[in-house]
Amino acid sequence: MNKILDILCKELEIKKSQGENVIKLLDDGNTVPFIARYRKEQTGDLSDDILRKFYERLVYLRNLEERKLDVIRLIEEQGKLTDDLRLKIENSETQSEVEDIYRPFKPKKRTRAIIAEEKGLKPLAELILSGEFKEDVRGEAAKYISEEKDVKSEEDALKGAMDIISEIISDNADFRKWIREFLWKEGLVETKGSSEERTPYEMYYEYKEPVRLIPSHRILAINRGEKEKILSVKITCNEDRIITYLNNRNLKGNKESDKFIEESIKDSLKRLIYPSIEREIRSELTDKGEEGAIDIFKANLKALLMQSPIKGKVVMGFDPGFRTGCKVAILDDTGKFLDKTTVFPTEPRNDVKGTIRVLKDFINKYNIEVISLGNGTASRESEEVISKLIKELKEENKEIYYVIVSEAGASVYSASELAAKEYPDLDVTVRGAISIGRRLQDPLAELVKIDPKSIGVGQYQHDVTPKRLDESLKGIVEDCVNNVGVDLNVATPSLLSYIAGVNSTIAKNIVEYREENGKFKSRKELLKVKRLGNKAYEQCAGFLRVLESNETLDNTSVHPESYKVAKSLMEKLSYTDEDLRNRNIKDIEEKVSDLGIQALAKELEVGELTLKDIIKELNKPGRDPREDLPKPILKTGVVDITQLKPGMILMGTVRNVSDFGAFVDIGVHQDGLVHKSQMADRFVKHPLDVVKVSDVVEVRILEVDEKRKRIALSMKKEG
Repeated sequence: MNKILDILCKELEIKKSQGENVIKLLDDGNTVPFIARYRKEQTGDLSDDILRKFYERLVYLRNLEERKLDVIRLIEEQGKLTDDLRLKIENSETQSEVEDIYRPFKPKKRTRAIIAEEKGLKPLAELILSGEFKEDVRGEAAKYISEEKDVKSEEDALKGAMDIISEIISDNADFRKWIREFLWKEGLVETKGSSEERTPYEMYYEYKEPVRLIPSHRILAINRGEKEKILSVKITCNEDRIITYLNNRNLKGNKESDKFIEESIKDSLKRLIYPSIEREIRSELTDKGEEGAIDIFKANLKALLMQSPIKGKVVMGFDPGFRTGCKVAILDDTGKFLDKTTVFPTEPRNDVKGTIRVLKDFINKYNIEVISLGNGTASRESEEVISKLIKELKEENKEIYYVIVSEAGASVYSASELAAKEYPDLDVTVRGAISIGRRLQDPLAELVKIDPKSIGVGQYQHDVTPKRLDESLKGIVEDCVNNVGVDLNVATPSLLSYIAGVNSTIAKNIVEYREENGKFKSRKELLKVKRLGNKAYEQCAGFLRVLESNETLDNTSVHPESYKVAKSLMEKLSYTDEDLRNRNIKDIEEKVSDLGIQALAKELEVGELTLKDIIKELNKPGRDPREDLPKPILKTGVVDITQLKPGMILMGTVRNVSDFGAFVDIGVHQDGLVHKSQMADRFVKHPLDVVKVSDVVEVRILEVDEKRKRIALSMKKEG
């Protein structure tokens, strides 16, 4: 355990005491969100991001230690374990190193070497490899000719002996380690196209790039091209360097036997070592590519889930379409469904006048303030109609805006069991319009209903191992949901299931309890829910808000375990429950500053970090951290791609971020690309260092290609 702890602390640059505490907390069944929020004293205020990396690496290292013990046991059972071998295994840092050491002892299929051994040729192989035999090797080989053992000639005997030597060289862990490291440092990924036709993989038809430098997105693109049989891929290098290395370590300076060892080295490299290590490196590159893709997906997903909600406004959800029309759903300021209709402003009907009349009636009837327009099929055409509607309303002195939202995954939600349960009497398409409207009102609450993979902010996510992607994205959604907190009396099962300590079964039980007994009156009442025990309560309580509770702290992120401290603090600073309920705890930070945080923490017998969190929460009880983020751009008019000219300055919303740049919605239906070289007046290693999804940015038009519908943008200052 000490070795694992040392590795984790070194890699994550944290203190040993922090690492020890995190391992103990995790082993005691605590969740990452709970540890990050309510165990800051023990962790030294480590972020949820660091804690997740810690947890994932801890699992890997523990699995590695288990495999080491397993390999030691398996070799020991064969009676071949030496002290040196045990030490090598114990000092291995990766799974591949352990497997290399185990390779010679691993039960094999009947290889050429095993067949040669069965023919009794191992002594001849050992004689050649020793370099001590000074006589004629061929003459010695003739002694092994045997009809019974199917060795028909001295050539047969030598060939079998060389097969054995090839495998001995291939099984040498030190040789494999050196060759693997050499390929990582000096190898090239080389691709060739199998077609002359234009495909998305054209740039890879004649392509090579160093293994150590190839970025994640290119690895996954090349993998996909190979899978589609458009590309052939191999790792190339200066093989003469490897041959020289192997010769230096195996040739004995005996002319008679060295020529056979040289032949065996070439055979071993070509037939056994190189194909195996090439596969390993391709697999490691794929892991690197997947890791890069997942990191981008996680960052984009987090930014999308945490974008600022538009609260307190009546919203029209508008799901555009052609043949079957555009579905419209009206939602009140809490997201409750009020009304629906279908309009046909697009092909084939083109009923623009009728659409504007119907929409005006709805806007006046429900006092709608914002239209949430989906960005899918017919969005461009619908936007023109909405723009015309807004212009007419403005002439009538009525102000209304629209926002384009991503509708990725809306169809997945609308056809889901959850949507059918929420709206059993509504058509699938209307459910889609409701989802589009709610994404504007509360993106987090709505998007958690959808499998994160379907939200559409990834890069090559379809090329990533599904299980690995699912686990990583689930962690991000958990962190976002717990960071914001959830209203216990309105949350859906899908939202509740992401709360720390609450699984899908407990989430379902919470909702069933609510339906049977009415709204929760306090956090403590959670303990009456089936299968929600003390440990689950400890993990989830602080993240669940109960607005209807008589205990005012139940509507804050203060954990029940800290209520006593919070109340003592309020009493000391002369605040009442009524002050907290009315959000009237003013000047708390100044009062605390006068008393001194250290002295106060000591008096209240609480950690400073926990006390700071309590003060912050009392200052703004039930505060939504998303409120501090930029609001979506509210639009009143539409711009056509034909109106764009180089040099124009526009505001836009970042819709997606990739390894090479960011795609920005500037209101022309076609997102523009800001390449990372155009993001700042300094070198940008990765676009995520500068922007994230949902950021509002100022961009300058560089180039417009109407034919290919491509817009090049820059975030650099002119001049």
